[in-house]
Amino acid sequence: MADKCSEGLLNGAVPGERGKQDKSVKRGNWSNQIECLHVPLLHHAGVLWYPPLLHGALLRAVRQPGLPRGLEGQPHVQSNAWNTPDCVGVLDGNLSSRAALNLALNATQKRTSPSEEYWRKYVLDLSDDIGNLGEVRLPLLGCLGVSWVVVFLCLIKGVKSSGKVVYFTATFPYVVLTILFVRGITLEGALTGIMYYLTPQWDKILDAKVWGDAASQIFYSLGCAWGGLITMASYNKFHNNCYRDSIIISITNCATSVYAGFVIFSILGFMANHLGVDVSKVADHGPGLAFVAYPEALTLLPISPLWSILFFFMLILLGLGTQFCLLETLVTAIVDEVGNEWIIRRKTFVTLGVAVAGFLLGVPLTTQAGIYWLLLMDNYAASFSLVVISCIMCVAIMYIYGHRNYFKDIEMMLGFPPPLFFQICWRFISPAIIFFILVFTVIQYRPISYNDYVYPTWAISIGFLMALSSVICIPIYAIYKVCCSEGDTLLERLKNATKASKDWGPALAEHRSGRYAPAFSPSTESHLEVQPLQPEKSRSEAEAASPVQGSNGSAHSQDSRL
Repeated sequence: MADKCSEGLLNGAVPGERGKQDKSVKRGNWSNQIECLHVPLLHHAGVLWYPPLLHGALLRAVRQPGLPRGLEGQPHVQSNAWNTPDCVGVLDGNLSSRAALNLALNATQKRTSPSEEYWRKYVLDLSDDIGNLGEVRLPLLGCLGVSWVVVFLCLIKGVKSSGKVVYFTATFPYVVLTILFVRGITLEGALTGIMYYLTPQWDKILDAKVWGDAASQIFYSLGCAWGGLITMASYNKFHNNCYRDSIIISITNCATSVYAGFVIFSILGFMANHLGVDVSKVADHGPGLAFVAYPEALTLLPISPLWSILFFFMLILLGLGTQFCLLETLVTAIVDEVGNEWIIRRKTFVTLGVAVAGFLLGVPLTTQAGIYWLLLMDNYAASFSLVVISCIMCVAIMYIYGHRNYFKDIEMMLGFPPPLFFQICWRFISPAIIFFILVFTVIQYRPISYNDYVYPTWAISIGFLMALSSVICIPIYAIYKVCCSEGDTLLERLKNATKASKDWGPALAEHRSGRYAPAFSPSTESHLEVQPLQPEKSRSEAEAASPVQGSNGSAHSQDSRL
């Protein structure tokens, strides 16, 4: 295997020959391999949808580090104008567990934390219905605009600029996680939270929603079916070791998720111990975990504003990193689809146009009903459709394009075929698992809700339309290709429609060997990027052979041998 890997690193050159040019000058490449690996590592689930909400969350972290001194033992706190009589602050650690439990839950069983009320009544200023948009929250709108400006500036030169930014955005979150982890495991009750995190709930094993959420998390964190991985990999060199990259990305991604779980639940265990309640009473899911439960736990720590700022700054970096990936995916798709020199030279303006469109589409999420629309998109547009697209992708590549062709393509790039385990997974295991998740997700479907709010039928219908908007394009385009294909019968048209186009193959002409080395025609030659193997030598030879005007007016070559 090592010998085969070393053969792949020759970039297609024969031994003793100078290495071939392995870069695409037209589209650009990563400066080095580290820059490409950052994309799936800036991963955590749900962060993409939250940049417009992070400003308010950071304000909460700074402005609400805890209760005013002297009010720790009071059952009702009214520490602002948005607080209700049911608001109970973080309790004083000198109280007994029994007293803490009684004060935390109180007689009415309506205990709400200052963190939750700040989130719902001040940051979101939540309306009573998804159809009641209310007013635009100006702090959130400002944060939305700032986030898109930052994303645009980081992508203004494509992968050349974003590749440099990720040296910070990809490493700093790990520094913060480590700091919070060390602080969390030293707290009293941290072990209880960690055991709650590690103990499986076997009654959930047959719940399709759990498997659907797990699949959605993996699809989102790894970028499967989003197009981000394919886009970023397209800027690699042709002979890049994608086999090694896939192993590194998968292991690092899952390990980071597990590591982050220890960070979260060690703090929640400390909070549960402080309140004298079970961990399940303080744990939450979705936005509530990141913006309510965990921030409230941080208020119990000494120097709480410091930990809160670090935590939310980490979330901002993760959100921006995710935006980098998806914005570049859309921009690359537009530029590659048009494909002419005019749009390639004006890629910056394409990036600006997409950023402006993204900002305008995000404005409704900054209204008082924004959280309802946010969760609607998160549950429909970013889960069900991903499973469908990934299933179609596996079937199309393995059984329409053909697994043998696909394996030969990989071998041509790597110098060795993909391992047998990968071949079996791609052909059988992955499609079966994805299809299983899809079926049970449909069977055990439950309408979306947010706390006690149940979404109306018309809103759920919009959710299904959002989910179908990306999936319906596949059969529509397939029908279009069959209708446009040559053939007298439907079967002939279908066969021709599923064949690869004549110009399919490596982008650089020097990599087109074997079955990708047909006779050139003007139509195919125009799509290829031809580069000299030794550009410096070719340029010097051309200059040497160029005619020079003599003193007597006659032209002669600089090379006397000519």
